[in-house]
Amino acid sequence: MNILVTGGAGYIGSHTVRALAAAEGLTPVVFDNLSTGHAESVPESVTLVKGDIHDIDFVAKTLETYKIDGVIHFAAYSLVGESMVDPAKYYTNNVEGTLHLLLGMQKAGVSKIVFSSTAAVYGEPEKTPIEEDFPHNPTNVYGRTKLVIEHMMRDFTNAYGLSYVALRYFNAAGAALDGTIGEDHNPESHLIPLILKTAQGVRDHIAIYGTDYPTPDGTCIRDYIHVVDLADAHILAMQYLLRGGESTYFNLGSENGFSVRDIIDTTKEVTGIDFKVTEEARRSGDPAVLIASSRKCKAVLGWHPTHSDTREIIASAWKWHKSHPYGYKK
Repeated sequence: MNILVTGGAGYIGSHTVRALAAAEGLTPVVFDNLSTGHAESVPESVTLVKGDIHDIDFVAKTLETYKIDGVIHFAAYSLVGESMVDPAKYYTNNVEGTLHLLLGMQKAGVSKIVFSSTAAVYGEPEKTPIEEDFPHNPTNVYGRTKLVIEHMMRDFTNAYGLSYVALRYFNAAGAALDGTIGEDHNPESHLIPLILKTAQGVRDHIAIYGTDYPTPDGTCIRDYIHVVDLADAHILAMQYLLRGGESTYFNLGSENGFSVRDIIDTTKEVTGIDFKVTEEARRSGDPAVLIASSRKCKAVLGWHPTHSDTREIIASAWKWHKSHPYGYKK
């Protein structure tokens, strides 16, 4: 089976491409415009098609040329802060882009898609752990675009027979266990790579935004999931659809919560490096606690994260950052 991976040169996409290449009976083809992705992250043995999901005809032609059986869709903008100041960019790229991808799939007769969604569709939950049927009240434009896409896919399922799985991630982190590919965003907004860049001396300090939350140490608590475990979930979701599974959605998290201070302290232990930490005011829209319930995914797909201990997450990311202090740049 041939699987097209849109955004397959990005962070989670590139790890999923590796997992696909290692899976029996699945062959990945990467489709990426390389606006934020890195060609260096795609194995030489994997076909890389440079293209844009807005080009319906080219999407359809690619699907037909490579005899694609299903699509895993990562291509999206994902900076929460940017989404709030430039919503047009996010609705155009994320929502309109996905619509054009679905139309290209229709044209080529491809009906199965695994979609990279987000825990941001829930907004600020009333309680944790968060289950899939909790209210969907995203507090930022990024989360709203992902929720709109979920609704769009559901409508395509009802009207045209699309089969989809939406995977709602919590905090993706870590790097390939061999240290050869990892997280390289510009600008970087994720906590663990920012801390590691501080440990390396690439950054002067790491800031804690808010120390007065109703948590044991006053800092935000998050659920971190290793990118390798996320990649495995995408394979299981695609296999589920190829077996004829019904359209649905799953949370992906470790079901454990760790505070910002926990992550900083663990990073100091893993790296053996002390570094400067500052305390700043809260950022608006940061919920105190976000922890997933992954019970549904475990029951339906048989998914069980095996690398999502925070020490292993940080150690794998540190291996990548030590050998790539400035990301994929030489």
